[in-house]
Amino acid sequence: MSTPLPLALSMGEPAGVGPEIIARAWAALKDEGQPFVVIGDASLMRAQGYPVQAVTSPADAHGVFARAIPVLDQPLPTAVVPGRPDSANAGPVADWIEQAVNLALDGQVGGIVTAPIAKAPLYAAGFRFPGHTEFIAELTADVPFAETRGPVMMLTALDLRACLVTIHASLAQVPELVTIERVCRTARVVHEAMKRDFGIARPRLALAALNPHAGEGGAMGLEEIEILAPAVEILRAEGIDISDPRPADTMFHAEARAGYDAAVCLYHDQALIPVKTLDFWGGVNVTLGLPIVRTSPDHGTGFDIAGKGVARPDSLIAALRLAGQMAAARAR
Repeated sequence: MSTPLPLALSMGEPAGVGPEIIARAWAALKDEGQPFVVIGDASLMRAQGYPVQAVTSPADAHGVFARAIPVLDQPLPTAVVPGRPDSANAGPVADWIEQAVNLALDGQVGGIVTAPIAKAPLYAAGFRFPGHTEFIAELTADVPFAETRGPVMMLTALDLRACLVTIHASLAQVPELVTIERVCRTARVVHEAMKRDFGIARPRLALAALNPHAGEGGAMGLEEIEILAPAVEILRAEGIDISDPRPADTMFHAEARAGYDAAVCLYHDQALIPVKTLDFWGGVNVTLGLPIVRTSPDHGTGFDIAGKGVARPDSLIAALRLAGQMAAARAR
């Protein structure tokens, strides 16, 4: 087998748990054969108590990774106090993400993994995107790619891949946001990603209903009849294998999960509750439908525990492993 390209790992919010979990993830993965290079402040990584080596190119990671954490050193302008974010460091945090994206677009890394960021200091410094996903989508917007583009958020744990039609919207907003167009677009992106990024030749998608009992024939809501059923009809005419709207309360047990490759969910908690119930510590956030592979741990900056040595790296380890698998699938 050919040697895999390294992954680029942006350090994220320096005052959060990112540096600590990166160091612990390296300790867990250094012998697995899929190197990553950290984009961030090398001195901050050294402060975690693990061996660190500054490198000048992602390619250098192959010769370094088994014995030290390779870092593309981009120093911070202001000293870091764990748990206390500083907007003076927000510029470099955004630059680290952009550099990771550019390395992926240039073919120097197989994909990117992003450690958690804090929104408030970024916004205070003029960052104009809601978060990672929108920023990365903007950075890759001009790159030719699939006919149906993302971003589509997918959360995954164990054998569940749950993909979202709406994300951070209130429950009151969800019914008006769940349109035939949005459902079809999300399902198309998921269908293509299952083939391209997961090597599934004939993906099977399960569509979650919006209402209890899938609307009970209209007695508990009409969205299944007026929105979801027409979307399913359109998608099946395009050759996409997708179920009729299913009651969400019976979609996520083990036997049900065995019958599909990805679930198309309509709102935040419909996807995240089963994911976090299956594996609270090891869930992964994946952005589908982009020209590059991007994963992230499914948690935040952890300011309350930053610097205390108790942050668990499980989710970051899973995100790095999954990014390597997705990159390999794209390479094939």
